[in-house]
Amino acid sequence: MASFNRVILMGNLTRDVEIKYTQSGLAVADIALAVNDRRKNQAGEWVEETTFVDITLWGRTAEVASEYLSKGSPALIEGRLKLDKWETDGQKRSKLRVVGERMQMLSGGGGGGGGGGGGRGRPQRDDAEYSAPADDYDDSRPAPSGGGGGGGGGDEEDLPF
Repeated sequence: MASFNRVILMGNLTRDVEIKYTQSGLAVADIALAVNDRRKNQAGEWVEETTFVDITLWGRTAEVASEYLSKGSPALIEGRLKLDKWETDGQKRSKLRVVGERMQMLSGGGGGGGGGGGGRGRPQRDDAEYSAPADDYDDSRPAPSGGGGGGGGGDEEDLPF
């Protein structure tokens, strides 16, 4: 049977980025994203529902997030779902999270300024995107609290901005 595990989320960070490093020096960042959904209920009124999603970023993607994102920053994250299981005080626990494989920082939309030269010149780009090299994340890596892991990061020259 075929399977497909892909998640794309766009929302705002609910807290500042928490970055840690494994014993081998690999960066691991935990972020939380608030994703809003707006729809009409049976009475025809608009209802907004917010979902909070925990996301783990690895390697250079984690470092970029730590440098450029903070609470309230808009971001688009692409990744996969992962179920973490552990036991605390004899009770089995589990948590579904997203392992972010690609991150795009979005413009805040608040800013003012600029205005145009009639479409001439180079277009401004408010969004920046970063995808980690493939070896920055894989299924064999432990959860962020586990330490260990291997692999390398990326070079700053690889940044698209």
